Amino acid sequence: MRLEDLDIHALLELDPEGGMVRFAGQRALILDAVAMGLLRKQLLDTLGPSAARVIFTRFSFAHGWRMAEALCSRFTWDSARDWRFAGGLIHTLQGLIRLAPGAEDPFSPEGATMEASYEAEQHLLHAGRSDTPVCWTLCGFASGYLSRVEGERIYVLEDRCIGRGDAVCHFHAKTREGWGATLEPHLPFFEQEGLEVALRQVTAELVRAERELAERKKALARSPREPELPSGMVARSPAMRRVIELARRVAPVDSTVLITGESGVGKERVARLIHEESSRASGPFLAINCAALAETLLESELFGHARGAFTGAVRDRPGLLEAASGGTLLLDEVGEMPPSVQVKLLRALQERQIRRVGENRDRPIRVRVLAATHRTLAREVEAGHFRKDLFYRLRVVELAVPPLRERREDLLPLARSLLASAAERMGRPVPSLTPQAADQLARYDWPGNVRELENAMERAVALAQGRRVDWEDLPEDIRGALPGPTLSGGGVRTLEEIERDYILAALEHHGGNQTVTARQLGIGAATLYRKLKQYGALARDRETKASGRR
Repeated sequence: MRLEDLDIHALLELDPEGGMVRFAGQRALILDAVAMGLLRKQLLDTLGPSAARVIFTRFSFAHGWRMAEALCSRFTWDSARDWRFAGGLIHTLQGLIRLAPGAEDPFSPEGATMEASYEAEQHLLHAGRSDTPVCWTLCGFASGYLSRVEGERIYVLEDRCIGRGDAVCHFHAKTREGWGATLEPHLPFFEQEGLEVALRQVTAELVRAERELAERKKALARSPREPELPSGMVARSPAMRRVIELARRVAPVDSTVLITGESGVGKERVARLIHEESSRASGPFLAINCAALAETLLESELFGHARGAFTGAVRDRPGLLEAASGGTLLLDEVGEMPPSVQVKLLRALQERQIRRVGENRDRPIRVRVLAATHRTLAREVEAGHFRKDLFYRLRVVELAVPPLRERREDLLPLARSLLASAAERMGRPVPSLTPQAADQLARYDWPGNVRELENAMERAVALAQGRRVDWEDLPEDIRGALPGPTLSGGGVRTLEEIERDYILAALEHHGGNQTVTARQLGIGAATLYRKLKQYGALARDRETKASGRR
């Protein structure tokens, strides 16, 4: 077969009765060009240019390879050159392109030139002018076709395109070695894992957009004076700001981080911040509570199991260390992990491999591990409850999240933010705190930390009448909180002054009822009466002295 003898009528077979169209001996479809253009528009809008290009390039590469196979099996070519150029001629016969006379060879130093391209035409029609070449299916088809013909991987790239405003479309075909470093930015679109990479990029963009939208909604709901921090976190205190700063600094690297702090301080939120600020943000974020599972179940959850490994294991199941591949796994309450699981976890972190329960082969893992605990692991190591080598392996970087009572500056801003979140979940207007409610929140010691505050704000939104949260909308234990001793003016107050202020505050809290106040304070009614009388005398004496000075 000579190239000039190739006729589309010899390739195209129509079978109206069987509803079959064959081209070069293979079943084919006749597709509308505008429909293909609309498909391109949908993929661009849904997935973005990178993922759309991957899909079109990979699909067309396979199309081109199969076309070369079909022409090889159907015809005996006079020369390899005729077989090579047959692909471009078929595209011309199908109405997809129009090659410029004398510029059909993409292997030549001058390259191949197209005076018309259906793909560039449809891109301009549906998506407008592009900043980069857009003939992705044509490059993919030519790459697949020529790779089959030449017997080695060939990459066809476009450097000029009608879709970006050039007068013609222009291509070159070279091997990977021939392209050198020029190919690197384009390689992911051709390789098999290119689609996965592009989809991860799309996922990362969607996650980032959703996070920014959520942060914006919270910012609008909060007071305009509230400072905005990453991932919607609220922190005014120097201690918490330091934690966030360290979390953001360690996020870009894959070092293991140990997050410590009391229950409810927000250790998982800090872990999510690290994940969201890292290059793994497009991957999954999974968490497991090591204290909530029995030893055998925890091992299976972390490392997975093979079918038949134990009763009830009816199928192979990957563990979380595999399921979180490309993302982050948080080991919450890692201090509760049984010793036997600690040994296996240490090996997994060091070797970056795991072995499923009931299997004899190792599997690589690509996951970043974060750990959190409310225990002091150094003491657990001394007591022999936690492995020293695992402790140091987890504590590459340690972030100690302070309890809420040690960061009073964060209390009211955080309360307002949690009020806004609770109101949004319930579909209610965002209420504000009355001065009495805000003062009572500041008096409470918050042993349950941020988790307790979040629950209290949800209750307040549920019970509030109107647009304000008042004192009676707060939980009973918070309403009963009395002010603690504080330093005023930077100096130390006497015990007498602290006692007086506390007794007077307790009396005010109980509406002036001396009997109830005395019982709550654990003193006799006569003692309370004597002290109040003394405080009254002191107040009158100070007032008299002040009048004399005036």
